Amino acid sequence: VQHRPLEGFVFAVAPFNFTAIAGNLPTAPAIMGNTVVWKPASSLVYTPWLFLQMLEEAGLPPGVINFVPGSGATVGDTCLADPHLAGIHFTGSTRVFQQMWKTIGENISSYKSYPRIVGETGGKDFVFAHPSADADVLVTALVRGAFEYQGQKCSAASRAYIPRSLWPEVETGLRTQIGRISMGPPTDFRNFFGAVIDQAAFDSISAYIDYTKENDGAEILIGGFCDDSTGYFIEPTVILASDPNFKTMVEEIFGPVLTVFVYEDKQFEETLALCDQSSMYALTGSIISRDRRATSLAISKLEHAAGNFYINDKPTGAVVGQQPFGGGRASGTNDKAGSQANLMRWVSTRTIKETFVPPTDFEYPFMDEK
Repeated sequence: VQHRPLEGFVFAVAPFNFTAIAGNLPTAPAIMGNTVVWKPASSLVYTPWLFLQMLEEAGLPPGVINFVPGSGATVGDTCLADPHLAGIHFTGSTRVFQQMWKTIGENISSYKSYPRIVGETGGKDFVFAHPSADADVLVTALVRGAFEYQGQKCSAASRAYIPRSLWPEVETGLRTQIGRISMGPPTDFRNFFGAVIDQAAFDSISAYIDYTKENDGAEILIGGFCDDSTGYFIEPTVILASDPNFKTMVEEIFGPVLTVFVYEDKQFEETLALCDQSSMYALTGSIISRDRRATSLAISKLEHAAGNFYINDKPTGAVVGQQPFGGGRASGTNDKAGSQANLMRWVSTRTIKETFVPPTDFEYPFMDEK
């Protein structure tokens, strides 16, 4: 059995928010022998360029990974129209990935081979608390999960389901911990929180906050202030939703906004079903519980709700080499970045047979039987 590189090139499309992922997207196919066109995010160009310089200084031959910054329309349309396109390795929004898939489908007859399509896209990641949960553990998981890196993670906690018996203690804990968050430039390591990436992100996130202020079904509980006078700063924001299908409870925001739904303790199992059904995404999630039976039930009921599932921790921070990352449904193809499964997507298997005693007559032995 021979594992060959794909016949053509792989188009790697990287996001702004994780330098390590941005580097993994072109190098995984390259490790398996492929040539790659690498398009970085327009808002993160210099760091990937430096990374490529280090790879080439370490011995990567020029032309294996080809760094092509530019607009998605200019670079993407050109690559997707090329008959030698052999694969897509993508991290970014669900909308863009779906459009790329559609374009590939429309162009399918023009390609030399069927392109491999691997993508990790959006998320509406959850923290689900059982009544047995430790309130301090839960609060810390929420604050770290929702507000690290200003919530600009596809894995960031964006919705939470909390039992009514725990809610008063959890609300107090959230106010206390969020009140201690220091905001400022990342060059000062004492700061937990900084600005969002750009004006477009600021406008999109603040629009969800404005929507909450203007509509029934939810209220701003903590934060909600936005200021783009110097940088693009949005306060860590907690929304309390009375409607479990409120807009901020089901749509990806990609910012420092956590929406909480408080459920009745006796409706744990019913609320698990609600969590599973209320979002089109299935990237990450966690259960906070000291009841092993409840934990096992959550693992079962939320089987398809998260590709990476955490117990008594925030739904972020997959460890490279130990927790391959990826999700299903609208969150991607779940080809698990950082795993052998992902690497095998970038090879084409050929089986070779050699016959040492070839036949010299077309007739088989059984044909002589009477």
